[in-house]
Amino acid sequence: MSALNSVLAWFKHRAENLIALLLASMFITFLIQIVFRYLLGLPLGWTVEYVAIAWLWGILFGYAFVVRDVEVIKLDLLYLAVPIGMRRAMDVVSNLIVAGVLIWSLPKAYDYVQFMKIERTAFMRIPFNLVFSIYVPFVLAVIVRSLLNVWRAFVNKGYDTPVHQSAGTIENV
Repeated sequence: MSALNSVLAWFKHRAENLIALLLASMFITFLIQIVFRYLLGLPLGWTVEYVAIAWLWGILFGYAFVVRDVEVIKLDLLYLAVPIGMRRAMDVVSNLIVAGVLIWSLPKAYDYVQFMKIERTAFMRIPFNLVFSIYVPFVLAVIVRSLLNVWRAFVNKGYDTPVHQSAGTIENV
């Protein structure tokens, strides 16, 4: 099991590296746009397009492969006010709804991503199926995450942690 954990940790670090590269490249592209637009008077269209695509990939890839459940910002005022048994029931219902809707929509989403290969972006001429292709792994990851949350609720795993420690405190990060 330790070999599997080290491989998963290696992949997680590479995913974090990819997100960092996307953020750095967006910043550099933003600076290029400022120089060309305001100093040289030559606005570049590809910079806006690249930043939008990199942002889309960063958000969806990051949530799918980098962000842990304890790092997700949640409105949990009502959730924390109810007993643990009710929290578990809420987790089961909400996560089954999320997983069910995404499972139901996945074939159509995949078809749409494949259909979009006929269109290209305006400046960089990237096929839109490549731009939107991150959506399918994102949906699969959210489905798996939701079903794991359902399983955790059924087996009562993680509900014994005090609420003030469950968020990403310095000790848990």
